[in-house]
Amino acid sequence: MIDRDLTSRLRKLAGQFPSVTLTGPRQSGKSTLCRAIFPKYAYANLEAPDLRSFAQDDPRAFLAQFDDGVILDEIQRVPELTSYIQSIIDEHPQPGRWVLTGSQNLALLESVNQSLAGRTAVLHLLPLARSEAIRFPRFPETLDESILTGGYPRIFDQQLDAGEWLASYIATYIERDVRLITNVGDLTTFQRFVELCAGRTSQLLNFSRLSNDCGIAQPTAKAWFSVLEASFIAFRLPSFSSNIRKRLVKMPKLHFYDTGLACRLLGIRTTEQLRSHPLRGALFESWVVSEIAKHRINAGETGGLYHYRDQNGVEADLIIEHADRLSLVEAKAAQTANSGLLEGVRRVREVIEQVRPCKAYVAYGGETGQKRSDVELVPWLNLHTQQWA
Repeated sequence: MIDRDLTSRLRKLAGQFPSVTLTGPRQSGKSTLCRAIFPKYAYANLEAPDLRSFAQDDPRAFLAQFDDGVILDEIQRVPELTSYIQSIIDEHPQPGRWVLTGSQNLALLESVNQSLAGRTAVLHLLPLARSEAIRFPRFPETLDESILTGGYPRIFDQQLDAGEWLASYIATYIERDVRLITNVGDLTTFQRFVELCAGRTSQLLNFSRLSNDCGIAQPTAKAWFSVLEASFIAFRLPSFSSNIRKRLVKMPKLHFYDTGLACRLLGIRTTEQLRSHPLRGALFESWVVSEIAKHRINAGETGGLYHYRDQNGVEADLIIEHADRLSLVEAKAAQTANSGLLEGVRRVREVIEQVRPCKAYVAYGGETGQKRSDVELVPWLNLHTQQWA
């Protein structure tokens, strides 16, 4: 397994806090990373029925086994353990003894925030960023391959067929994980809902239209989307707001963390299909936004990302908030650099610079960078080399 970008930060925080909690989607590499960083720690996977039963029936005896450090995998399966860990930490607060992982954000963080506030550092491990994918001996070398393959580590580590693996992942997620997170009675309709969300990646998140198209009530659509967020499948990108004298669209945008997963849900099986697909541009935008989100999350930045759109249709796909400025990013899947790619982000920059200094970028599908006086063209394969955090 390759080094993950989160490695140094995880090590650092384990040296400062009694506990570290690592969340992320299933199969993002949480267990592999923790076992590589803490090879001498005991390991207990609470998915195993016998271990889970032991932890539930006699939590004190279960935890007493681990004097010298332990990785407790899928801790959300026995959330009451965090209360017992709290009392142990308060008596023996040595750093790095407890390493907790889980793949359901809401369930895990609720128990962690109640019991371990101030005692644990919380980190998120998402599917591979391109900076990580290129560390494998074989990795996607073209843009369409990168979008189609996505970033789940097992695909790269075992050189699996991405389409087949992702199909299995979707089936397992729908049939198993959803039941653990919430009471979804109609799994067929839920799968249809997930597919409709994939078809709306990079679009405004309109729950009214989404619920109508799926044939469900709007509160159900909101609850089901929260399930996708809790399991790190999709996320909402909030709209930018400031004292700009413009009427701004306030709806968030919908994005998938993994474009390979979105492609599979859309029925896109080959790069040839993707190349001519009407949603290729939207998928590229989600790829760019998720790459930058991963870069920032790995560096410890969990917020500060927005989209901009006003009532006149002027928009920027991504606004990144830094301490002293903003960065504007427009995603264009076109392979050829031309002035037409720069028009949109230039219009937004003119507006934003009235209130905040900003830099403008266009991430595009070509392979040659250009630094112009007011906009930098960033080729897709060099996106990870920029300092977005």
